[in-house]
Amino acid sequence: MERNSEEGAATDEEDGDQTAGCIVKPGRTEDGEVEVTPACNPSTGGVPDPSSEMLALRLCRELVHQDQEKSETGATSGVTSGSQAEVVEPERDAPSVSPSSLVDTCDPSLSSLSSSYFSSRHHHADFSPSSSSSSSVLSLTPPLPPSVELPAVLTDTRLTLDVYQGGAAALPLLWGSIPGQLRGLQYLRLGSEDKPALDGALDVLPHLTELCSLAVRGHCFYDSQGDPLPGLLTTLPTSVSSLSHLVHLDLSFNQLSCLPSCLLSLPALSILLLCHNHLSALPPDIGQLSSLTYLSLLGNELVSLPPSVGQLEALQTLDISHNLLQQLPESMGSLLALRELVISSNDLRLIPHCLSLLSLLKIDVRDNPLGRPPTPPPLPPTPDHAETKIQELHLGFNQHSFCVSSAGCHAFLPGGAELLFPPGCLVTTTRLKWVEKRPERKWVWLEEHDILLSRPLELRPHGITFLKPVEVCVPYHRTKRRQVVVQRFDGQSWSTLPTFLRRGSERHSSHPGGSLARLACCSVSQFSWFMAVSRPVKDSCSVTPAGALLVSSADPGVKLHFPPDSTVQTRTITLQVLQVSVSEVQALCGDPQATVSPLICLSQTPSQHFLQPIKVQVPLPSGITGHTVDTSCLHLLHGDPAAQTWTDITSQVSLDVTHMYAIFYITHFSWYWLWYTTSRCVGGVVRKVYQRLKQFKVQFLVLQRKTDPSQVMLQCLPASKVDGRVESLSAQYEGPQPSDLCDLLEGEQFFAGFERGLDISTERPDCVAGRLCFVFYSSLKNLKEVYICPAQGQKGPVRGQVSFYRGEIPSNLPEEVARKRKGPDSQWLSTLPLRLPALNSENNFIMEELKYPPLNLGDPESGYLTEANLLSISLQIGQDWRVIGINLGLSYQELDRIQYKYRDNLGALVLDMLFHWARGQRNAGPGAASRLVAAMIESGRRDLADEIEDIVSIGRRKYSESLRRVGLETESSSLCEAQQ
Repeated sequence: MERNSEEGAATDEEDGDQTAGCIVKPGRTEDGEVEVTPACNPSTGGVPDPSSEMLALRLCRELVHQDQEKSETGATSGVTSGSQAEVVEPERDAPSVSPSSLVDTCDPSLSSLSSSYFSSRHHHADFSPSSSSSSSVLSLTPPLPPSVELPAVLTDTRLTLDVYQGGAAALPLLWGSIPGQLRGLQYLRLGSEDKPALDGALDVLPHLTELCSLAVRGHCFYDSQGDPLPGLLTTLPTSVSSLSHLVHLDLSFNQLSCLPSCLLSLPALSILLLCHNHLSALPPDIGQLSSLTYLSLLGNELVSLPPSVGQLEALQTLDISHNLLQQLPESMGSLLALRELVISSNDLRLIPHCLSLLSLLKIDVRDNPLGRPPTPPPLPPTPDHAETKIQELHLGFNQHSFCVSSAGCHAFLPGGAELLFPPGCLVTTTRLKWVEKRPERKWVWLEEHDILLSRPLELRPHGITFLKPVEVCVPYHRTKRRQVVVQRFDGQSWSTLPTFLRRGSERHSSHPGGSLARLACCSVSQFSWFMAVSRPVKDSCSVTPAGALLVSSADPGVKLHFPPDSTVQTRTITLQVLQVSVSEVQALCGDPQATVSPLICLSQTPSQHFLQPIKVQVPLPSGITGHTVDTSCLHLLHGDPAAQTWTDITSQVSLDVTHMYAIFYITHFSWYWLWYTTSRCVGGVVRKVYQRLKQFKVQFLVLQRKTDPSQVMLQCLPASKVDGRVESLSAQYEGPQPSDLCDLLEGEQFFAGFERGLDISTERPDCVAGRLCFVFYSSLKNLKEVYICPAQGQKGPVRGQVSFYRGEIPSNLPEEVARKRKGPDSQWLSTLPLRLPALNSENNFIMEELKYPPLNLGDPESGYLTEANLLSISLQIGQDWRVIGINLGLSYQELDRIQYKYRDNLGALVLDMLFHWARGQRNAGPGAASRLVAAMIESGRRDLADEIEDIVSIGRRKYSESLRRVGLETESSSLCEAQQ
């Protein structure tokens, strides 16, 4: 549930939630989910009228986060309205906008959001304020995108400005134009990543006296490197104390070093979230918050709590995990309403006896040194025991072995991997070896939903045993909303090691000048094979006969309630939640009304049915609420991962629906998926969609090295990576355009075959039946470089082709993919052409070179521009070639032809353009050099114009010197004088 402590200093990791969220609940069950809403409107009991128009906005907001690749499901916190109201876990490290956010809980009344707004959200338009909330069109420049209908961000009671970076700046603009509509606001969300925008919004807050819920959070957005943008809030204006109706306040992920004093004057404040700030102490009069029922101080710097905490008589949940607390005040025994206390990851060695008297209290005490004696202060270093700096060893690509002595070392491998050998891990100096392996499917097996993030790293010798653990850090590619773990191969099977994530050393970067490598690290006592794998976040807990509660750290809306006596023996429960794109599901199944919940994967050890039904809570499919759901369209699907089947079990379970969740009871574990669709044959549709979601759209490349056409690179890439890869290779390789799209599964085997006059050596170990064998991994470069030659009997240039085929066909391949396979082989994927030059008598390729006739532009008196001169000039033209060509008089058609002919070779392209113009000057009369100078000046290249003039001037001087040497200068001068 909480972020690992190692990741606290590296908040850029988007895949960091890796700690299980298990809270033991002895002897306590819950009858059902109670919808919780603050009493904001006395006439309605605090529950605004539900509106179906909220669905469009919620769905679109999720799509926006998916488009920006920064979506991360966060937990919610409920506002209690009764003694049985359940309080959901607070958000840990997620954007504030999520389907299960408190705002969505407090006020289901939202106006619909036009899809056209999202398609144009990066452009600008005029601001047209209007008092009509149903037809006004806003374009706040800055900070909001254009063509935003006012209901998209503002309803009668809600204003959402944390969907766009810098969106807080819209608040003063709206206040200046439509203050009447803002005075009745009850729910407001602001991002705090933009300081000027935030300051302007804070000035408006005191005027919004009807506010019930306020969120001013950081970490709503990410920079270009994928790092979260911190919140910049340092305090609140004292005038905030006038918000007498404020019930919920979220100030997480900001820069607060002390609690703003104005908060102590908020009489109705019930929920306060101050997660991930810099609070080192709480004010001594914190007990004034008499209405507080939920307080989260997770991830601060608290060393103690004031005794006045015991005066928070209404407090039901207190989260002070991941702080520096060494003790708790005895006054906490007065918190009779307290039901949940989270104190994990502190420095607590003793739990006050008074807390044991609170019989209904659940306490999470993980990662505390309970019962241990105080740690003595460190002794000052002496000369004999002074720490010596560990040696650093930077290896090159050709250095595959190195020596480690008893003093240890820090080895940096090419590509970003690091090995840390502590002093004393070896007795004698030992030579160690490393090598990066190409992943082969015969021994790299991935579980369902796993993605390989690195090449397997083999460390030798395998049998060596270290006296102290050695840290092995494997570099990995960035991944979204997933858990990254290191897996180890012992020669027979892969196992998962305890993993922590960190950044690479600043002194060692795989890309000089670039960002530091992301490393997945583990401690080992022996060498073997290691690789980094991403998987859906895995939460686990042990269930005893007393019962338990397991909350997903990836989506806290997913909960498992284990009642007492559900098992006799202790069981280990594992939960994974796989988020699914609703738009992709709709496109795959052809149902525009379809929407789905996250996919829930459950497993247990031992695998036996439970003695009591287990309560499972999952969020309703995105865009659906309990007020608007048509239960006839709601289907609960049971998945069998072994048989790859999905069965509709809606009629076999009791499916209860609350405002935000669906609740059902099961006695055995498998996969469960909640669908909302109008389709009848749901099981078949789900199977098809699930298989398609596991596939990747890929394209193939076949490129020949420009200096050696017999050397060919073959590569298979996800379609989204093709353009960048082609551009990076264009300086050294040329070849056909990438292939059409096709589908491959993670880890699927495929082959490349050379046909129609092309051949390769069949002695290669990866050549099977004349075909080159590949294994596709979506996050790696699936490439091979091979030498091709003409097939036996071929003479002259060869126009052949490379075709790609599937290997063994997966038994669960979807029908629509199977239909695309064609050809006699029935496994054809794609074909790309290749052209091999002819061989000369010495069996060397006859390379085609650019051949241009000798050129001498100009005349003796004005100077010459030779072929060598034009070559020198062409090397400096670069990307300005097209503008210069137009100013030289070349037509657009001619320039397009040249660009297509040499699209992968800028140098040849520029040279051909320049000589094409020069050949046309033969019959254009004198003055070619002057025309070239004028074209350069008109194209903004005065530097080249000056160089050409210098070349012409030197040519004239050489011409005069040559006349002088042969004695013609006097004759020429006399002739000129006679003519005068």
